[in-house]
Amino acid sequence: SLLLQLRDTYSKSGIACLTGEEIGNFIQNLDLIESEDRAADPCWQVKWHLGKLIKKIMSRSYEENISAVNAERALTLSHTDGQQPRSPVNRIAAHLTGNSNRKNSLSPRIDSLPRRGNGQKINNWGHSFLYNVELRNGELVIPQTGFYYIYSQTYFRFRENENEDSDLLAQIRNPKQLVQYVYKLTNYPEPILLMKSARTSCWSKKAEYGLYSIYQGGVFQLKREDRIFVSVSNGDIVDMDKEASFFGAFMI
Repeated sequence: SLLLQLRDTYSKSGIACLTGEEIGNFIQNLDLIESEDRAADPCWQVKWHLGKLIKKIMSRSYEENISAVNAERALTLSHTDGQQPRSPVNRIAAHLTGNSNRKNSLSPRIDSLPRRGNGQKINNWGHSFLYNVELRNGELVIPQTGFYYIYSQTYFRFRENENEDSDLLAQIRNPKQLVQYVYKLTNYPEPILLMKSARTSCWSKKAEYGLYSIYQGGVFQLKREDRIFVSVSNGDIVDMDKEASFFGAFMI
């Protein structure tokens, strides 16, 4: 409406007024040149109104730009300290599967190394996928601090064989505790137990084979560079079939 008013009131003289003085200098000194003498000058009125309008538009544009910059800065700050948003490009997830070479999949029964925890650690996993997660000696290395869903399943399988050692047969047929452990390694000297699931099972002498799967999962807060791994009891009867024994985690 201001432009229409200016056009109607100063349609001819207004254009001439704008050519008589550098409009940029006029706008910069707009608040310094107001006076009663100039207030009655039609030419001065044209420049004054136009200058006010231009400054208003420039001020609005500046505020919009500053708001956009501040919003982008706030978004950037919220992504720091390991809390970056996850997208299909930078997702954090892993799914490991059993390795059919069972004898080389488990750590030795007697482990002289420190930080071992209970049971025999599964060292040699195959893997379906690793997204931004490193697998190191059977351990998943956490790349970013946050909450993770961790899950694991172990398949215990015994099949009687005439060539099996009789001591082993007697040991298996006695009540056994089948246990699966999920640990995390931190800067603390010993592994920290996150989950444990167990069952006492005794197979009949008449049974040709015995089967049992242990599954467990839960949400845990992990820090960058933490490592998680799975250990099991009775490694002699663990079947590392890839569809039955697996281990994984993903950030939520």
